[in-house]
Amino acid sequence: MKSLFDDLSAQCSQRTTKLYSTSFYMGIQALDQSLHRPIHGIYGLVRFADEIVDSFHGYDKKELLQKFRSDTFEAIANRISLNPILNEFQKVVNDYRIDHSLIETFFESMEMDLEDKFHTVLSYKNYILGSAEVVGLMCLKVFVEGDQHKYNDLKPYAMSLGSAFQKVNFLRDIKADYETLGRTYFPNVDMTRFNQEDKREIEADISADFEHALIGIKRLPRSSRNGVYLAYIYYLQLFRKIKDTPAEKIMKTRIRIPNLSKLGLMFQTIVQHKLNLI
Repeated sequence: MKSLFDDLSAQCSQRTTKLYSTSFYMGIQALDQSLHRPIHGIYGLVRFADEIVDSFHGYDKKELLQKFRSDTFEAIANRISLNPILNEFQKVVNDYRIDHSLIETFFESMEMDLEDKFHTVLSYKNYILGSAEVVGLMCLKVFVEGDQHKYNDLKPYAMSLGSAFQKVNFLRDIKADYETLGRTYFPNVDMTRFNQEDKREIEADISADFEHALIGIKRLPRSSRNGVYLAYIYYLQLFRKIKDTPAEKIMKTRIRIPNLSKLGLMFQTIVQHKLNLI
């Protein structure tokens, strides 16, 4: 039965989220139950594309990404795919009428990772738009259940949140990106001389994104506000930990939040949500 395959597809996306990102998985668990499946569906697509460009060394990444991209749009058009991850993603896109241009922009940023090793100010902005901001917009379409008026109202804040998360990721992974993948995301920064001044400028930009994003989080429907706020708090704590770490140490180690601390954040957020403090 087709429904059995659809259930399998949903389980594959959920399993992908749980295996690759405990923090994102915990954030999804804090959403209303009705939102779990579609958000897992979006994450599965994003994660697979990211794995192609970041992890599949020794394979033709360009060919793999092009095939994955064409298969994605074929799945959306046909409303089915034998790839469970794409079968689940097409359902989300079609159910919530997600703009196909968001998906195109996402894949354009993934293609940048195949070639670009250093970024200008413009390419940096374009990369963040495609790799993070449009992903936030896909999720927002789910959160507002397709309501275009609410979507347009909350769009700038969702983009700021995606931008903040991505920039924190860049700082957290700065060592691996530079040494393993040979990438420098931050424009006008010499990674051989990365210092506190460079770090403070990047952190000021991230702080502005966080402040703007919180305005929108407070205006989200209650069904999604708790989960998004949990992700916000997690990344904010990670950001604060990075801010307290000297630039030279950032280049030597990957900063992380222990799983026990993540559970504490989840409990704190749930209490705040129940008391209507968010």
